[in-house]
Amino acid sequence: MQRNHFINYAHRGASSYAPENTMEAFHLGIGMGANGIETDVQRTKDGILVLFHDDTILRMTGKPGKIQDYTYDELLTMPVSNYGLSGRIPRLEEFLEAFAHLDLQFAIEFKEAFTEQQTIDLLDRFQMQEKTVLTSFKLECLMRAKLYAPQYKAGYLTDDVNPMVIKVLKTMGVEQVCPKGKLITPDLVEQLHGEGFSVRPWGVKSEVRMQAIYDAGVDGMTVNFPDKLTAYMA
Repeated sequence: MQRNHFINYAHRGASSYAPENTMEAFHLGIGMGANGIETDVQRTKDGILVLFHDDTILRMTGKPGKIQDYTYDELLTMPVSNYGLSGRIPRLEEFLEAFAHLDLQFAIEFKEAFTEQQTIDLLDRFQMQEKTVLTSFKLECLMRAKLYAPQYKAGYLTDDVNPMVIKVLKTMGVEQVCPKGKLITPDLVEQLHGEGFSVRPWGVKSEVRMQAIYDAGVDGMTVNFPDKLTAYMA
């Protein structure tokens, strides 16, 4: 069921198999056939952009507090662990040094307000404009990103697609709608395509749902198990 231009995004890397948002997870996702990587940006106490999802570091490190409470050197002493494997929290810069030159697409999610300009400046250093969509659940983050760098595509992560959301996104110039996976139907995909958006769902929990979403005609998908999506697309 191969489809041209579809992006199989490894969600925080191959996060069903390795600690999420680690270099190991990203490399594994690419090895499983992903042609895109999705990741999350936050900023440390000393102003370094790192890749980390949660509001707190407890789940992944067992330590209290938030990314913003620690310097990067302090975070390096806190391994992130899952599936019996350990890694560390990477800097956005080292991630780009490793992957920006590859033929991949990237979904970079703002988890923290007012990191947009610093993130975009770093992306520009690696000439990432044509291969990146900037995403967030926070409309204000996307608004600041679009005002600062309108040449970058933006995608809105949402669990509610309604006429008001569509109107606001069109006014802002957002190019992509990213609905929660359970919302995806062929009719919704057709509607959003008709409004001029590309469609990339998130929160795809099962292989069966993954298959139904792919068949609904979406343009990409973030999955924790990119190997299974690669196999289904073959």
